[in-house]
Amino acid sequence: MLNLKRLTKTAALVAVFMMVAVTAQAAGFKKEYKMQVTVGPKLYWGMGATKFAELVKEKTNGQIIVKPYFGSALLKGAQLKSSQMVAKGVIDCAMDSTINISPVIPEANIFHLPFFLNDFETLDKVKYGQAGEAVFEAMKAKRLQPLAWAENGFRQLTNSKVAVKTPEDMKGLRIRVVGNPLFIDTFRALGADPVNMNWGDAVAGFQQGVVDGQENPVGVLIPIQIYQYHKYASMWNYLVDPLIIYWNQREWKAFPNEIQAAILEAAKEAGRFETALSRAGLDGEISHDILKNEFNYTMEVPNPISFMESKGMEVHQLTDEERDAFAKATHSVYDKWIKEIGPEVYEKAKADIAR
Repeated sequence: MLNLKRLTKTAALVAVFMMVAVTAQAAGFKKEYKMQVTVGPKLYWGMGATKFAELVKEKTNGQIIVKPYFGSALLKGAQLKSSQMVAKGVIDCAMDSTINISPVIPEANIFHLPFFLNDFETLDKVKYGQAGEAVFEAMKAKRLQPLAWAENGFRQLTNSKVAVKTPEDMKGLRIRVVGNPLFIDTFRALGADPVNMNWGDAVAGFQQGVVDGQENPVGVLIPIQIYQYHKYASMWNYLVDPLIIYWNQREWKAFPNEIQAAILEAAKEAGRFETALSRAGLDGEISHDILKNEFNYTMEVPNPISFMESKGMEVHQLTDEERDAFAKATHSVYDKWIKEIGPEVYEKAKADIAR
């Protein structure tokens, strides 16, 4: 016999779904809003994008459906074009790194000046201060609507040759870097040989001994199992690439106020979740408590440094004196790049830090 009670419940759910779909269609919303994400779904960045999509659906009662496209699938791997494509409306929104938007938003390079922002406290002061607002305003001028900050993390150095503690240790090291000219200038200033290559080629280079090292946040180093290739890690916090959740500005302005408010709330919540993922185990118990108490989430690797050491890596934490030596060695980078970023943005960042 048919279970009438179950059928009635199913029919009710279908009716609710149809009502939401009709409401969304009547309001002129798309069936799907495409989201560009550079990395895969298992990295913290990708997990943050998934969380954002889930929260948007929840907070808009299913009226707005965001679908993350991981691995820059919408761009065929050309991740540096994401901001242009969102500005044009080809892609609706993105969760992107300041590295990737910097070709269009040079102000975003304020986070990439070497040894300028060395800890979470100063990073937060700049993100949520005058300099961070200047980055957001620059995005708005390029038809992008910034919604919230997240984080890829401070980028750390690993290599197969030597424990890097001084600038002299960098001499001659062939280091894989991202395709940002500021990064290349920084490693050249340190006497290293920076090489821009995609990750697949870099791994082959590690295995063949053609490339000696690389730089990435610990949230990337552990999933890619960097310990398979490198013995030495230097926790030097030499620069950071925050993430920004942003939307096509024209499309954003067409949303009703209540939809904007719901998406904005989702972005801030997802950003807080993803930032806590990236910082967990690096800021004492602060991020662990956020994840546990606010998101009911427990880290699989609660202490990334201990984990890397357990895999046979030698991890060195730079002292203040050692970091000062690296900062001095890269001073020439400032002479060139403050002009590119904008002296006023640099001064705002310094004022933020001094607060």
